[in-house]
Amino acid sequence: MSFLITTAQRIVYAALLLLAVVILNFILIHLAPGDIADTIAGDMGGADATVMAQIRIDYGLDQPMLYQLWKYLWGVLHFDFGHSFFFNVSVADLILERLPATLLLVITAQILALVIGTLLGVISARRPNGPLSHFVTLIALFGYSAPVFWTGIMLLITFSLWIPIFPVAGMQDMTIEGGGLAHYLDIAHHMVLPVITLASIFLALYSRLCRASMMEVLGADYIRTARAKGLSESQIIYKHALKNSLSPVVTLAGLQFSAVVSGAVLVEAVFSWPGLGSLALQSIIARDTPTILGILFFSALVVVIGNLLTDFVLRLIDPRIRSGR
Repeated sequence: MSFLITTAQRIVYAALLLLAVVILNFILIHLAPGDIADTIAGDMGGADATVMAQIRIDYGLDQPMLYQLWKYLWGVLHFDFGHSFFFNVSVADLILERLPATLLLVITAQILALVIGTLLGVISARRPNGPLSHFVTLIALFGYSAPVFWTGIMLLITFSLWIPIFPVAGMQDMTIEGGGLAHYLDIAHHMVLPVITLASIFLALYSRLCRASMMEVLGADYIRTARAKGLSESQIIYKHALKNSLSPVVTLAGLQFSAVVSGAVLVEAVFSWPGLGSLALQSIIARDTPTILGILFFSALVVVIGNLLTDFVLRLIDPRIRSGR
């Protein structure tokens, strides 16, 4: 019963957070200088004040901001995010078309960073002063300090130009028709460099945190008791120590989910990945306010859902959280 109450509370908090994000994004976007009328006038080669005023009337930009906000919130409540000024389609349809590509990139990179980062942390914690531990630390520091766009460009130059193993851009080869195995293998082939680029910085964080957490757990009394009972090192590491050291890593993964989503914008720009990041860049340049607001909403929604899932995973792996201690 307490689990259901806690879950309901978190869902209510998530809904209130989304509402606050929607209102804040709307206010900030409308306080920023410039709008779609400026973009249209620029494409026309210029326009006088009368034409500019008529454009704003046509797009409803002449209404008071509070009225525009109320109208937008009512639309969001009915899953209506307006009409894209630049792409001339429904914002919801436009985002739902691009969202799967971003989710595929973000979730794959997050899983890869968690799995490999945890394994590297365990390996380095078992022999903290060994050469392998120092090598893992060096790789982690390099991955954390290198900007994600620089890492992507270096991977492109190395593995797409010098050693042409992976595609330069895009999500799939347009010459491959149908939806069979070849189609999915082609998407996986295009994903390799973007996923490695996005996962590199978070892999470094997770490996360092897992190493510190594992070293702390391995010094606990119950680990010494397990060794005294004659348990093998593998049983101690993977059955007892790892499970108790995963909580801070999973917590950090939930907190970093927003950074993964924002990092995807740069990665998509470097690799021309057809997701929300490239769509956001085009919309910002075009001053397409409805599309920008829709992208910000869906990005916040992904982050909120990611944090809710993190809470559920923590309850599964840590009995102390389930018991409320």
